[in-house]
Amino acid sequence: MPPEAIARIERALEEGLGAPVTLERPGQAEHGDYATNAALQTAPRLRRAPLEIAEELRAAARSIPGVAEAAVAPPGFLNLRMSDEWFGEALEEILAAGMDFGAGSASVAQRVQVELVSPNPTGPLTVASARNGAYGDSVARLLAFAGQEVEREVYFNDAGAQAELFRASVEARARGEEPPEGGYSGDYVTRLAQRGGDPIEPMIEEIRSTLARFRVHVDDWVRESELDVPPAIAALEGNTYEQDGAVWLRSSAYGDDKDRVLVRADGRPTYLAGDVAHTLWKFQRGFERLIYVLGADHHGYIGRLKALAAAFGHDPESVEVLIYQLVHLVEGGEARQMSKRHGDVVFLDELIDEIGVDAARWYLVRSSHEQPMEIDVDLAREKSEKNPVYYAQYAHARIAGILRNAGSATRSPAPAGELAAEERDLVKRLAEFPSVVAEATERRAPHALPVYAIRAADDFHRFYHHHRVLESDAEAFRLALSDATRMVIARSLDLVGVEAPERM
Repeated sequence: MPPEAIARIERALEEGLGAPVTLERPGQAEHGDYATNAALQTAPRLRRAPLEIAEELRAAARSIPGVAEAAVAPPGFLNLRMSDEWFGEALEEILAAGMDFGAGSASVAQRVQVELVSPNPTGPLTVASARNGAYGDSVARLLAFAGQEVEREVYFNDAGAQAELFRASVEARARGEEPPEGGYSGDYVTRLAQRGGDPIEPMIEEIRSTLARFRVHVDDWVRESELDVPPAIAALEGNTYEQDGAVWLRSSAYGDDKDRVLVRADGRPTYLAGDVAHTLWKFQRGFERLIYVLGADHHGYIGRLKALAAAFGHDPESVEVLIYQLVHLVEGGEARQMSKRHGDVVFLDELIDEIGVDAARWYLVRSSHEQPMEIDVDLAREKSEKNPVYYAQYAHARIAGILRNAGSATRSPAPAGELAAEERDLVKRLAEFPSVVAEATERRAPHALPVYAIRAADDFHRFYHHHRVLESDAEAFRLALSDATRMVIARSLDLVGVEAPERM
């Protein structure tokens, strides 16, 4: 989804070629501002030499407004250098869109639910759960920015064996005894024992408070204990059967590796039975796509969740399961261990206290969710340009300072003279944003946004180092360019839950 300034050039080239044309920034500046390999792509179909097709594209490109130079490079690339007027057009488009620049990439709008975190309320949220929350919330932000109707859900696993073991652990502490074998320990268990009452309830409230502090907005809070399971199983209509006294789901008929027990022979429902009621509730609310963010030990759930959707008459592809890998914290060169039950664990609130929400959000999404992650706590808490989140935020704050000092000075996207290389590079970086954010949305890959924010900050710092903004001959254009950069960096940060400060 390129901005219109680029899309206009692509459409003009497509008219002559009769095939799609995509413009990309070449790796080397001497190859121009944009390049395309469309001639190479269409040569086999047209049964013509790529260089011959590229020459025809070059001839067509020379008559397109905004193209200053067009050249052909072997084995069939078309390289374009854009005019200063084109850069003004691109900048004007960014400024006109404002904070919505790059929005609306969804081709079809859907009602989407993103289920994230979904903890056992048997302890405070850990850093592992924090990655789930940061990643899932960033995916939700991207989908909403693309134009989807998005709701976020947290599902509390507040029933079953782990919840009872947690209660027993707190009760033991209240009696001055050690928790039962395999039970929960740690200061928070003692704190809850001193408080009295059911420990699940205050733990749920604590989790809700932590997520709000972590900037994870939640629309629906669902509790396993409140699901009405029997009617949901009855609604499966022929997709269950009884065997050996148990009730089974014919999940293998819908792509799962085997059938699954829903109700045991002794009448106790399995964990999957709760998923039956939960899935039915989601579809009854009209969601067209269900996204689950689950930890690395939940690969086996993918087939089951898709089978449930199919059993209820929905496309199994409407269920999307995003699996994220583990988080490792390093401090002072040593790893910190995590185990909720035994208390040697880093809780999310502790991490926020140490490095702040912005750094926590940034570091938890800066790598692909498919890869294990290591966070250097010492670097994350540092207030210097060596810390990437600080570096990106500082670029925004510096621009905000420039604009404050400019006051009511005129801003104009029209170049005042020949543009410098640093000005051209910065406009091109900003023009990349719609494509970056569209691809990040499509691939559920918000880690592309921190990468982009750093590159945009790099380009701005390079521009600012070489060129005076205020009281320069090109002040109006450079103020406009600075303002556009500020908005794009702010949106890049916002999409991963990081604030863009005005002062630092």
